[in-house]
Amino acid sequence: MAAGQGKDSLVVTQPLRVAVFSTGDELAVPGGALPPGGIYDSNRFAMIGMMRAIGCEVTDLGLLRDDFDVLQIALGDAAQNHDVILTSGGVSVGKADLLKPVVDSIGEIHAWKLAIKPGKPLMRGKIGNCLVLGLPGNPVSVMVSGLLFAVPLLLHMMGARGEDCTAVRFNVPAGFALKRGTGRREWLRARLHRNGNGELVALPFRSSSSGVLSSMVWAEGLIELAEDRASVGQGDVVEYIPFAGLQAF
Repeated sequence: MAAGQGKDSLVVTQPLRVAVFSTGDELAVPGGALPPGGIYDSNRFAMIGMMRAIGCEVTDLGLLRDDFDVLQIALGDAAQNHDVILTSGGVSVGKADLLKPVVDSIGEIHAWKLAIKPGKPLMRGKIGNCLVLGLPGNPVSVMVSGLLFAVPLLLHMMGARGEDCTAVRFNVPAGFALKRGTGRREWLRARLHRNGNGELVALPFRSSSSGVLSSMVWAEGLIELAEDRASVGQGDVVEYIPFAGLQAF
């Protein structure tokens, strides 16, 4: 396009330098031995994939133990030469959830915990001039909160317009019925399906667990339910967000 307009150079936005790591003593590197009670780390690869898809320069910092001093040194060092630190795990309220107090000790917390599902313990803070985004530890929570919160924010920081940071969504009939508690915005992993009448309807994944990573492979988008919506009936209109309309896909 530039060449076709006779341009031999362009002014561009510098890619964000993003440091990525996962936290948790239970995590193991894929390909290595899995200790008793351990799980393989998949979150780091999901975060790296999302960041690279939007043009960020990514540094993979690997796994960090649930140790205050280790986390404090690692975050402090990463903040010196990165624009953003993106993490998974350590942002909830358990004894091993040390990321929030670590950031609070060497920086500042701007927001913590949102009325959403999945992704409630999402944290945003700053160490010096470096933005810190702490995503939850469950794989689905990492992907959903990363796509809907982290990706649009970083695109905006790189100069994208508001409409280019907003997920594409459209109304579609529900091919299911659901009752749920109110108070939190919720996203259901979903895909479109033609019912017996040939009508295109949205169907959610069979489980709402945030630990079922295969649900994100099965899904082709998300159904968004507003905070005050207590139920969905067959044929009711729901908002559908196709993954194809998200910048990191």
